[in-house]
Amino acid sequence: MKLTTVYTDGACIGNPGPGGWAWAVPGGAHASGAEPASTNQRMELCAVFEALKAHPGPLQIVSDSKYVVNCFTQRWYEKWERNDWRGSNRQPVANQDLWRPLIAAWHLRSDQVSFEWVKGHSGDPMNDVVDRLATEAARLQTGRSGAQPPVELGAPDEPRPGGAGAGTIASDLASVPGWRVAALGPRPPALGGYSPDNPTAVLIRRRLTEALSGLRSVHPDVLVLTGLGLGAEQLAAEAAELASVPYLAVLAYPDAQRVWPQPTQERYRHLLAGAADVRTLSNQPPGSRQAAGVAARKRDHALLGAAHGALVVWDGSDRYLGEHVALLEQRIPDDVWIISPS
Repeated sequence: MKLTTVYTDGACIGNPGPGGWAWAVPGGAHASGAEPASTNQRMELCAVFEALKAHPGPLQIVSDSKYVVNCFTQRWYEKWERNDWRGSNRQPVANQDLWRPLIAAWHLRSDQVSFEWVKGHSGDPMNDVVDRLATEAARLQTGRSGAQPPVELGAPDEPRPGGAGAGTIASDLASVPGWRVAALGPRPPALGGYSPDNPTAVLIRRRLTEALSGLRSVHPDVLVLTGLGLGAEQLAAEAAELASVPYLAVLAYPDAQRVWPQPTQERYRHLLAGAADVRTLSNQPPGSRQAAGVAARKRDHALLGAAHGALVVWDGSDRYLGEHVALLEQRIPDDVWIISPS
């Protein structure tokens, strides 16, 4: 049988919010659909699953979602299945209600189905088609389909920021719906070591979970902003999962984990996959340690400027965190909570 290439995409207004998915074959059929309450990642998964079901035989799926493509090309699913659908942090894999049937369907055709990543908003004509179809479905909350290429496409989704300054990303973060709480804190040496299960890390994770559960009762739309750095920022993401609170990963630059040990990279990838959305300050990794520090500080200031509240893991001695606490207490004095690591 002839190989079919199909492009897929997902969109979400607000993320979480009204979602839409779409697939399209170059010069051929297309389809889209909607979901009233979803996330970008869930819509990306729906798009791939719908494309897989609609096209028997050899298939190449082209997606701009590394979350989806890397699962198959880097074989994340093997560890998920081996560990009873738990990630490296021993927490349930996010979106497994969609991942399980998708991976089961792929297993039946793994010798026929391949995945390819394409950069979103990069000028690829078919990526633009499915982007517009998915965005239209999310906005109108209705899908469409046809045996021919779609016509009268709506507006595209807004590209995520890249290469912008802290002011730009702060403005972008400030437009994200929800009651935004920034999570800040020290790296592992100040938290009992690099093991996520050492007594100090366990204590901090529990206290963050309790704090987020309390905030959710006051602010049902609470959203955690975390840089996903080693230490308190990753503990905050895990606490958000435990408290059933969505979190937004705000990265200073891509692939920060590439120099970390393999287990630490796997934990990071799991947390990144579980994020409601990912925003990146710069598309290019820094060329030096100094540049990395500058990028991280810009990201931190963007978080401070966009937050309605803050959870800061701090023992009172870290000068850098102390400066952040001082700024936060000037701007939002009633919504800054200090969590002691002792």
